[in-house]
Amino acid sequence: MAEKRYFRQQNPFRVPTTDGKLIEEHIGLASTQTGQYSVAHMVAPPQWSEPHQNPQFDEVTIVVRGRKRFEVDGDTIELGAGESLLIKAGARVRYSNPFDAECEYWSICVPAFSPDTVHREE
Repeated sequence: MAEKRYFRQQNPFRVPTTDGKLIEEHIGLASTQTGQYSVAHMVAPPQWSEPHQNPQFDEVTIVVRGRKRFEVDGDTIELGAGESLLIKAGARVRYSNPFDAECEYWSICVPAFSPDTVHREE
């Protein structure tokens, strides 16, 4: 029998976090050992933020509900539901949800997200 050319994800990898953010990787290094790209569903709680980073991968964010703030190379961008943003590899970026409601979004990274290539600042 030939190898199937599809994969149905029924149990995404839930990334352990300490900041209240939900991260479910559907495709990527942690969930399927896929290095070419990663796809993750996320929910950022109100008043959430993370340190600046300088990733070695492109990242597309698609906001499903709520709002999300991006600081990219000194520019501030706020997205709402139905909007998307591509941040190219090498940009200095900071993600946050300084608002009073959760922000639900999807993230696609090319190549796949890796803690070794995200380069978070202390």
